[in-house]
Amino acid sequence: MQKITPHLWFDKEVKEAVEFYVSIFPNSKITNITTLRNTPSGDCDVVSFVLSDQPFMAISAGPLFKFNEAISFIVNCKDQKEIDYYWEKLSAVPESEQCGWLKDKFGVSWQIVPSTMNEMLTKGTPEQIDRVTQAFLPMKKLDINKLQKAYQGGK
Repeated sequence: MQKITPHLWFDKEVKEAVEFYVSIFPNSKITNITTLRNTPSGDCDVVSFVLSDQPFMAISAGPLFKFNEAISFIVNCKDQKEIDYYWEKLSAVPESEQCGWLKDKFGVSWQIVPSTMNEMLTKGTPEQIDRVTQAFLPMKKLDINKLQKAYQGGK
């Protein structure tokens, strides 16, 4: 069993949300659905699922809590085609798009980033890191070519 498993709280749409996520990510599946009866929120579905080999759980337990940008899931992408794919599938709130962050139709925040960005920001010189930072700050969806040019010193 996974030591730490992210858990998401939905109002009523947990099954719809999980089916949506499982349809987008490879190596994903629903592993269990349990209905808890007679809770303070009424009947609640609890769904165990896997996204790209990462275990998750989610519950539909009423409107008590809402998602916000304080928590997001990072999706590391190997190339621009993969960034474009996840961006197209997940982004549903254009006004929330910034610096590779987006919000899906359920209010969950995601960061769609190139895998190479972590290397740029951890192994670059202070000047390279600053150039990459200044390049990504005005972006909505991240552009790998522009980030690489900034890293290498070009504009």
